[in-house]
Amino acid sequence: MTDRLFTFHPRSVAIMAAVMGFSLIALFGVIWTQFDAGTKESFSWFQRLTLLAFFGAILWILYRMATVRVSAYADRLRVRNVFKSYTLPWSDVRALRFRSGDAWLQLFDADGNRIGILAVQAAEGRRASTAAKELAAVARAHGAGPSQLTPEN
Repeated sequence: MTDRLFTFHPRSVAIMAAVMGFSLIALFGVIWTQFDAGTKESFSWFQRLTLLAFFGAILWILYRMATVRVSAYADRLRVRNVFKSYTLPWSDVRALRFRSGDAWLQLFDADGNRIGILAVQAAEGRRASTAAKELAAVARAHGAGPSQLTPEN
């Protein structure tokens, strides 16, 4: 059982990452199968490992893009971005801002740092605006920041 109060993840990014990942796998698979035996044998073990590592890194980044999310709990906010995740107690959340023209929701912490919440992004349209308002309401209800916690200042 979880104490999760709110969670949001973008559908468009997950769909794009999945399509790109499957396309990449299919493209490399077709290219490799079209090589003749001599060409395949010309790749050393190091070259094959390098290609696999590069391929794996791309797939890992696509996976991380597909799994960006923001989750609110009774005692904290959890943000998972592509390369970094954040867990902040509500007392450290000072403001949330999602103005017209912003690419994604902005969080301002107690130290004055700005953290982009990539899960709530303008590409999701009305769904993202609704999520920003719902997250701001949860944040206010749990004591985050002064009265400046509004999704659209």
